[in-house]
Order: sequence, then C-alpha cells, then structure tokens
Amino acid sequence: MKYIREFRDGQLAQKLAGAIAREADPGRQYHLMEFCGGHTHAIFRYGVQDLVPANVTYVHGPGCPVCVLPVRRLDDAIELALKDNVILTTYGDMMRVPGTKQKSLIKAKAEGADVRMVYSTQDALRIARDNPHLQVVFFAIGFETTTPPTAVAILQAEAEGLTNFSVFCNHVLTPPAIAHIVEAPSEPGETPVRIDGFLGPSHVSSVIGWAPYLPAARDFGKPVVIAGFEPLDVLQSTLMLIRQINDGRHEVENQYTRVVTQEGNRKAQALVDQVLELRRTFEWRGLGYVSDSALRIRARFAGFDAEKRFAVSPKESREVKSCDCPAVLRGVKKPTECKLFGTTCTPDTPVGACMVSSEGACAAYWTYGRKRAVA
Repeated sequence: MKYIREFRDGQLAQKLAGAIAREADPGRQYHLMEFCGGHTHAIFRYGVQDLVPANVTYVHGPGCPVCVLPVRRLDDAIELALKDNVILTTYGDMMRVPGTKQKSLIKAKAEGADVRMVYSTQDALRIARDNPHLQVVFFAIGFETTTPPTAVAILQAEAEGLTNFSVFCNHVLTPPAIAHIVEAPSEPGETPVRIDGFLGPSHVSSVIGWAPYLPAARDFGKPVVIAGFEPLDVLQSTLMLIRQINDGRHEVENQYTRVVTQEGNRKAQALVDQVLELRRTFEWRGLGYVSDSALRIRARFAGFDAEKRFAVSPKESREVKSCDCPAVLRGVKKPTECKLFGTTCTPDTPVGACMVSSEGACAAYWTYGRKRAVA
C-alpha cells in the first residue's frame, strides 16, 4: 500500500463521480463546506469540482490556521519581535502575512528585528539553548494538530530549565468554530451562507477523534463526514454527505478510517490538557469572537507564557477594508469575487492572509483555478 497512488486513481474517481451524479437529486442544491484548507487545495488541484454535478457546490471554510489569526494578534507578535534582546520564532507562512498598514514579520525583520523561521518547536528550543543571553519567543499558531508539539516544548523547556524560552499561544479549536458558523448571524448586507453538511478536518481529527463533532451534527442538524485529503477521499466523503442529506440524517461519519478513530490520540490530548486550558473567548479573522474556541497556557506554566512575560501595548489594529479575506473565511464569498484578487493581491504581493498561506483559499484559486474562474 503506497497511501498515495491508490487514492488518486482516475478510474475509481470516475466511478465515484458517477455514483454522486446518480444519487444527487437534480431537484435540490447541495452546499458542502470543506472546513480544512487542505481539502480546498485538493478540490482544485485534482479538479474535483469538475467531476461532481453542478448542483453540488463546495463552500470554502475557515480551515486555514494562518488565515483565521486576527490582525491584532499578528500586530502583537510584530511588537514582540521588535523588542530588544528578543528572537521571535515562527512557522514560515506567518512571515509574510500582512498586519495593520501591511506590516508583516518579514518587514519587521528587514527593520532589524530578529525573526527566524522554524519547522518545529524543537527548532525554537534549540535556538533558546544556543542563545542563553536572549529571550526566545515561539509564535504558536494552528488548530488541534499543532497543539501537542507546543505542550511538549513547554514541558521540555521546564525540564531543561530554559528560562529564556516562552510561547505566544494562539492555538484555536475546530468544533466551536463549526458551531459558530452554523448559528452566527450574517454580517449586515451579506447573503446568509447556506451549508447542508461539512467535510470535517482530517489531521485535526487524528488528534481529537471524531466524537467532538457529535454535538454540531445533533444540535444543528448538519451531517459531518471526516474526510481525508486525497481526491478519492474528498469524492467518497461527498457521496457520504449526499446520502445523509437525501435520507434526512445528520450524523458524524468517518471516511478517513485509516487515520482517524472515535477517541483520537489520547496521549496527545493528555499532554495538551496538562499544559493548556480553554480561553473563554478568542477572536477569529472573519468570524469575530468565538466562545471556548482557543487555548492558553495554564497558570502553572506562566513563566513560559509570552503574554505574561512581556508587556504588549494596546493598539488599534485593522484589516485592509477592500480585502475580502474575512468574507472568504465565512464562506460568503469566493476569492474571485474579491476585487483585489489577481490584481493588487497576488502571492508575490499579498494583501490578505488567504493569499499568503499554503492552505488559503485565495492561494488555491490562484494556483489551480484562476484561469478557469476567469474563463
């Protein structure tokens, strides 16, 4: 089993597409939100949208962790990076995300800030060991997938006595966001987004399991299918959702059985629970403030909390008004409906986070779907 070629088989894709065409009721519309940016890129890279009937529409959700980080938190990270004797470490996608007045971490680096791209929390710890006279801050972002490495890094720093290491914690949680999307009122002047079912995130679910989505399916009547990232995964999950919708069911089903279980990775969950706890509320770009949707560092580990170690000044942060990235994250607009897309905003000159991140919807449209959308 190669775990790649088998899930990109063209003949199997045609068979699944045929089953979808037969079972999708031509008298109704199916609006399926793929929560994860990895699904969005798979849909465009492999032409999945072209394989399904016209009445089956994929709605792009807020499943890009770089994209949903609010401008205010990015501005805070830039301020931390500009402090004396601080090295700010971050994943690569965050380097070019524009904050207020289009300032980014890479621009702060050009001004003299010591900002370093890392591939893992272990890289950040190594930098702290190599620079004991400087304060090293790890800019932690991401969904549940990346929370265990952050927890491990804090425990490891405590065990090693690395007093010059701290974490600026911005981890967010997917189940509360799904519930918020379904029940939140539309923005003034916006047409309410219709969602008939969700393609649930796969890597996230490998950590938390599929059980946490049961309340969303039960309370809001929206079926959820945990879907893998390959094109056959997406097609099979689409068929599973269509069958649920046709039957009037709203259950959580697991297509990604080769990775995801009901209970998830309990060891990883225990590590996260040991170090991190829920925030009562947290701001998401595009969604606003969402209750119980993010994590913070527990008081026991306050010495490794950058928010407590450093004073960050209150500031007025703001999005670029003409950028529709927040609306794209809500599923209200497609990237091609933004007037900046492909003109002012490109991967070389990004205006919004959705064009920067490798998981962003705008980046997916630009890389795989821009010409088709124009045609």
